[in-house]
Amino acid sequence: MLLILLFLAVLLLTYSNGANDNFKGVATLWGSGTLAYRPALVLATAATFTGSICSYFFAEELIKNFSGKGLVPDEIIQSADFILAVALAAGVTVLLATKLGFPISTTHGLVGALVGAGLVAVGTAVNFAKLGTTFFLPLILGPVLAVVLGSLVYVVFRQGRKAAGISEESCVCVGNTWVPVASVASSSFTALPTLQAGLSTQAECQNLYQGKFIGLNFQPLINNLHYVSAAAVSFARGLNDTPKLVGLLLVCRFFQMPVNVLILALAMAIGGLLNARRVADTMSKKISRLNHGQGFTANLVTSLLVIAASKFGLPVSTTHVSVGSIYGIGLVNKTANSKEIAKIGLSWLLTLPVAALLSAGLYFAIHSLNR
Repeated sequence: MLLILLFLAVLLLTYSNGANDNFKGVATLWGSGTLAYRPALVLATAATFTGSICSYFFAEELIKNFSGKGLVPDEIIQSADFILAVALAAGVTVLLATKLGFPISTTHGLVGALVGAGLVAVGTAVNFAKLGTTFFLPLILGPVLAVVLGSLVYVVFRQGRKAAGISEESCVCVGNTWVPVASVASSSFTALPTLQAGLSTQAECQNLYQGKFIGLNFQPLINNLHYVSAAAVSFARGLNDTPKLVGLLLVCRFFQMPVNVLILALAMAIGGLLNARRVADTMSKKISRLNHGQGFTANLVTSLLVIAASKFGLPVSTTHVSVGSIYGIGLVNKTANSKEIAKIGLSWLLTLPVAALLSAGLYFAIHSLNR
């Protein structure tokens, strides 16, 4: 019975994770007006699901880290009451934040729950050294790096665009122009078609080039890159978060690892489809106002940081990185909402102690009843 409850608790946590996190990858699409809410949500769900499935092949280190191995003694890790307390506490914390519209970190919730239950279970035997190097350091550095990189990359892109004279109406056109050349037989001139490329507007290209020409408009190109970058963020989130949740199922042994990953990927997708709206409003509308290019830049920074963290087994928070990159660009374009960031920051500070207290109380109650 305890193992069944544990399995259901992990499903609740995964559902809550999807509700709080799934839309974050496409928040800039909706916020910049590039894509409507429903299509953006479908894109986020599909990309996150794909990342979750791929996590089985690429993120073994995160599965090991978030099983709690090395943080508390092995005999505690193998106990269902410990993992049940952790999963329930983290799930309730994330679900509560979702209902309030705060984009918090499931990673933070899990770390807090592991520490809270660990302190009740083994006291000072909790490995605080591992806690600092494996968990807290990347969680703290993630948003800081995202703010800095988001600001710097956007400034570089903006200055490069201005230097090249590129605007929303710009078009790279390739076609034949008629160039006058001297005739060999006489002193007269004639016009011959010459293949050329240039940067102009669509209308100017139609006047300049004769017949057919190839035109690549920058605004549709940026929009398409924005779609790709949003999908990349959602993919990276599924890649980074799913192993953290799968680690909690290692005790159950109901299914093989691929089945566990599939079940949690489905639970995460359903959570996002049904309960993403409040956090979506916060991420898309309340942190910074972004245009298409700025949204693409924020997603590019987020996806690169999270994928790199997954590669090296670092449990960064996609939430913190995404919020950091959006806020960093908002600082440059003067639209950053510092009051909203302060509220989000407070929710981040409260995530760890709330999850720890819940986990400690739940573990004490479950362990007492299970004696």
